[in-house]
Amino acid sequence: MSADLNTGVRAFYIGRMFDQAADAHPAVSVSLDQPLGCAPDAPQATVGDLATLVADLAARLWAIGIRPAERVAIYKQNNFDIALLACAAARIGAVPALLAPALPGDIATELIRRLDRPWLLTDTETLAGPLAAQELVVRGSVLVDDGHAVDGEVVLDDGAVRNGAVDHPLHDHSGAPSPVVRLGGYAGSPPRDPVLLHPKEPALITHSSGTTGVPKLVVHCAGALWHRLIPQLAIASPVRKRLKVAFCLTFVHSRFYHALGVFLRYGNPLVIASDSAPETVGPLLVRTRPGFIETHPNAFIDWEDLVDAPGQPLSSIKYYAATFDAIHPRTVARLLSASKHRRPLMLAFYGQSETGPVAGRWFTRRGAAQADGRCVGLTLPGFIRLRVVGADGRRVRPGEAGHLEVRSRGRALTYLGEDERFASQLRDGWWRLGDMGYRSRRGLLYLIDREVDQIASMPSNLQAEDILMGRLTELREIVIVAGPEGEPVPVVCTRDDGPLDRARWARAIDGLPDMAEPVELPFHQLPRTSTAKIQRSVLSRLVAERK
Repeated sequence: MSADLNTGVRAFYIGRMFDQAADAHPAVSVSLDQPLGCAPDAPQATVGDLATLVADLAARLWAIGIRPAERVAIYKQNNFDIALLACAAARIGAVPALLAPALPGDIATELIRRLDRPWLLTDTETLAGPLAAQELVVRGSVLVDDGHAVDGEVVLDDGAVRNGAVDHPLHDHSGAPSPVVRLGGYAGSPPRDPVLLHPKEPALITHSSGTTGVPKLVVHCAGALWHRLIPQLAIASPVRKRLKVAFCLTFVHSRFYHALGVFLRYGNPLVIASDSAPETVGPLLVRTRPGFIETHPNAFIDWEDLVDAPGQPLSSIKYYAATFDAIHPRTVARLLSASKHRRPLMLAFYGQSETGPVAGRWFTRRGAAQADGRCVGLTLPGFIRLRVVGADGRRVRPGEAGHLEVRSRGRALTYLGEDERFASQLRDGWWRLGDMGYRSRRGLLYLIDREVDQIASMPSNLQAEDILMGRLTELREIVIVAGPEGEPVPVVCTRDDGPLDRARWARAIDGLPDMAEPVELPFHQLPRTSTAKIQRSVLSRLVAERK
């Protein structure tokens, strides 16, 4: 999707994908659910408009002083402009480091520290909120909206570009003012040609989900990103130019850039949603009527509310796509039932930040409700090698549970500042995924649990959760975590946050391993990552504190 596929250079440069898409499909429409934070008055109509905007943003960043190979932390309010700013930084050869808007200020500050004096692209609301009480050491700060900076603590290098500085600067540790540059002050900067780094050099930094603590900074190169892109292009080829494609994905995960790269190349009209709330997504889908949609599995659970919503928001969907994790069969069945197409499909993929996609499968309307939600399908042939090993590191037989390990040319380079931690998950080129599972004799991959989440008395937390979600339609979410004594504790959220019917619960758990009494929580109190995964270790601590 850049010089990569056209010249034989095996690299995917996100800084060029809008340029190349505009060369081939400039008039293709792009619909956004909200104005761009960095350019609220910019047109949203076409790929060509966005390519022009990315080039303009890149020119401004260069004029500010950002140069090739320098790291650019992007930490701002959730908006599609995160992706445009990332592409703009990459277009001039810088290395965008994407930090989730939902990260607390102290966690974001720690990640910025690991980035070792990066440039910081942020906005007024983030400076006034999560970063207000933090001390940051950065190469320079760029305010990407039109607001004024607020007091905080930021140390900038001597000689930082001061043209266009905001009226209310941040301060350094001594209290002396350190101006923050406003991006709008560099409008009209001379255009710059794209800069392409070597395919094996760092090109993009994202972070892991952080389900067990401070996220890891995952370093990707353009060569590895290319090896992830190719199978995704093949999988998506049946819908090339045929359907309008909608995304509601976090803008700080590498998956979003592959999804965008695939369909920009194929020339499909796009719909980009930054807010996954059903009350926001529903009207957007009614207005735009996409035929393909991708979001996170946990967002799809919430979208069960759209099945019978006014305007039938899901009726136009022919293909649903879920990445990152397995998905509850109940949710799949509900979503497929809402489609007006004769043979709608749910495409489900399993993978992680460090490797890209590992395995995939599809669900049909007929078989979804009875499907085994723990089956994540077949590994991607020709791109992924997978093995299941025991504690001794030797392969186990089909059907026998063990640790999952993969070989992939799309593997990330390292964890920034944690090379030893990254290396500890490698053995003879095999990457330990951190999941327990097994393969059937037919080669199908089944997930059991994360290694760190296993409970001795529970064969599979995830399987029990699937069963209970299927038996209790009133559940919005259920998560089984270890209690203070290592016992399985089910944490349940009902769809209306009302009390759980204990008689129905007692019938639903019949035949399952013994568990503690359920802990009822409002849905919004579940600790989540940027991809809507439940932070099970955090939830386990919350449960212990309630005892």
